[in-house]
Amino acid sequence: MREIIPEKLQTLAQNCPAPLYVVGGSVRDYLAKLTPLNKKRDWDICAPLPCETFEKYAKSLGFVIKAVYAHTGTVKLLDSEKTEYEYTCFRSDKYVRGIHAPVEIYFTDDIKADARRRDFTSNAVYYDIKSNEFCDPLGGVDDIKNKRLRTVAPAKKVFGEDGLRLMRLARQAAELGFSPDKECILGAQENAALIQDISAERIFTELSAIVYADGRYGFKNAHYHGLSLLNEIGVLDFILPELVLGRNMAQRPDFHKYDVLEHSLRAVLYAEKEVRFAALFHDVGKPFCQLRDGNGFAHPEEGARLTREILSRLKAPKRFTEETAKLVELHMYDFNCQTRENKLRKFFVEHYPFLQSLLLLKQADFSACADNRSIAPTCARWQSLLTKMQAEQAPFTLKALAVDGKDLLSLGLQPKSVSKTLNTLLVHAAIHPKDNEKPKLLKLAVSLQKTL
Repeated sequence: MREIIPEKLQTLAQNCPAPLYVVGGSVRDYLAKLTPLNKKRDWDICAPLPCETFEKYAKSLGFVIKAVYAHTGTVKLLDSEKTEYEYTCFRSDKYVRGIHAPVEIYFTDDIKADARRRDFTSNAVYYDIKSNEFCDPLGGVDDIKNKRLRTVAPAKKVFGEDGLRLMRLARQAAELGFSPDKECILGAQENAALIQDISAERIFTELSAIVYADGRYGFKNAHYHGLSLLNEIGVLDFILPELVLGRNMAQRPDFHKYDVLEHSLRAVLYAEKEVRFAALFHDVGKPFCQLRDGNGFAHPEEGARLTREILSRLKAPKRFTEETAKLVELHMYDFNCQTRENKLRKFFVEHYPFLQSLLLLKQADFSACADNRSIAPTCARWQSLLTKMQAEQAPFTLKALAVDGKDLLSLGLQPKSVSKTLNTLLVHAAIHPKDNEKPKLLKLAVSLQKTL
């Protein structure tokens, strides 16, 4: 492993008065022969040294100390190459059920005790930088070789100590392509309710990592496996209760192979990264409408409302929330390919910023119905019309329109009517591309003042 250890870290290890270890993800990835696609490794280091002693040696070698947390024995630092590290003194933690952070911390020189405070054995393999040797107190090397997730202590205890480990289980299983053992699954299921003790921000961060899990090491379908595991251990019931209402809710068999929940998860499976959250929530309104109305006719509108509520609850960024909700609201438009062409042209212009994402969402929705990877009929129709409009040089935005606000003001139009007139002209020119000429549009603008 020495070949991947940063030179500055090797120098630090040579000068430390006690063995300095790398532990966690970097060691696990090396033994599993995995490299993050972004090439960025997490450097977690540890030793049986108080953080004050470690800080002194690190400073003497030119490391920049970013933060010191004496209570947990943690030092955050970076070297002259801007590589970041997090040091922790060997310790043992005591938890109280339902409290995310340890209530007591004991510093120790026992590496096995330090290993026991971690989550999974695969993350509790240590590499002694100076001696170039691995230390495996809990059998993690064998678990890594067998792509197995096993807890460092009885699973009921490990998950009962910290509800965030429930999300970490699903994320790491997804990203790494590892499988939890039976005890791990049962322990997570028994403690699923503890996810309610974790902050919304932390949940959203972990959920996002799961939704994009295939981007960590490149494992195909990783995101779907992570979400399915959240469903299996019962965590999805607590973080997305609106979504799990679709579990066992049957759909028309001539269109759908799966119930509403599984269809939603499979929509994420088939979705491009840009629209995965929209794919996850695209049918979240179906269970609500089915229970309220006895049908799902209003599910796009109700789904958009619920999407805003869910993402707001999870403290997601506001712009992301609004864009996701808008895609959910529009995802059924022209689902039967019966919308008139002129109306569709108008729709393209009015929703142009969302158009490409909407096409991706529609394709994911179609593929998820029966695992059909062929092009969705609606997408084929839309792409054909878009190609036609581009060939006609139809404008999709005001920037492509042959007139602008100054032109309309020169006609004597009131400033308050300029925006509405421009948008009306844009729709007209999208439907009639040959009219996208300045004289024609100015003449039309004058006549519009009688009706606007």
